Amino acid sequence: MRSFAISFLLAVTAPLAAAELKVASLHPLIGDLARQVGGERVEVIDLIGRNADPHHFEPAAADLKRAAEAKLYLASGMGMESYLESLRGIIGGQAEIVVIGKDLPSIEGECDHEGHDHGDHEHPIDPHWWHSIDLFRRATTITAATFSKADPAGAEMYQKNAAAYRLKLDELERWTRREVARIPRDKRHLATAHAAFGYFCKDHGFEPIPVQGVNREQMPDPKKLAGLIAELKEHEVGAIFPEKESNPKILEALTKDTGIKLGEALIADGSTADGYEAMVRHNVAAIVAGLAK
Repeated sequence: MRSFAISFLLAVTAPLAAAELKVASLHPLIGDLARQVGGERVEVIDLIGRNADPHHFEPAAADLKRAAEAKLYLASGMGMESYLESLRGIIGGQAEIVVIGKDLPSIEGECDHEGHDHGDHEHPIDPHWWHSIDLFRRATTITAATFSKADPAGAEMYQKNAAAYRLKLDELERWTRREVARIPRDKRHLATAHAAFGYFCKDHGFEPIPVQGVNREQMPDPKKLAGLIAELKEHEVGAIFPEKESNPKILEALTKDTGIKLGEALIADGSTADGYEAMVRHNVAAIVAGLAK
């Protein structure tokens, strides 16, 4: 009995095995995805802290120090991280930058002259692809392939973890569709702070109405605002949804002018959520509560 107790004590107090692969995440939701796929074999360094804004983040020297010895830097892509070329120049051949969203299908977005580098594209890409559960499921497969290439010895585990997580996303998608079905199709007008929910709207038959366009800290000019108010009233929009990452006072003023209720704040970029599934469930519940009969 004593030997068993000693063996048990040694087992629970022994240090955990060191991770085989160290990666740095440049987006909070990509960090969550990396943990789901990597499990205990991967150490994930989140370079963007809680409540930070991925649109305006650029890694500082202290961030790069925390990411020392990382083999991979994981980016969301689609123009979200405008600093990637500079980062490549800094890290050189010490690590590889992997853009998870590079080969995912995109939709057009609104132009943001302050944050994103769209090159010569006349119609910029909407970078908020994670609001499509299907695209996040595809990103799971991409992440598993990325980890398997960087750490072949762990390939079987990465594929197993990815398969299990895709099943969770399947269930999350089924739940989302059941909840959204409670909103009549003629009421599916999603008025939000900024243009972040286009992929969600595409997947579930909503018309997106970004009240503040790309810049979620400023209201439109008076002419655009008048047109926006007319559009909201024409479609009998049930609620306007602020975001947890932005100042709600701007939208509160608009709801007073229109008489439209203020919905619960949505999570646009994931930095205030406890993981991807928590973000989706929060957003869907808030949208349904605001728009369902």
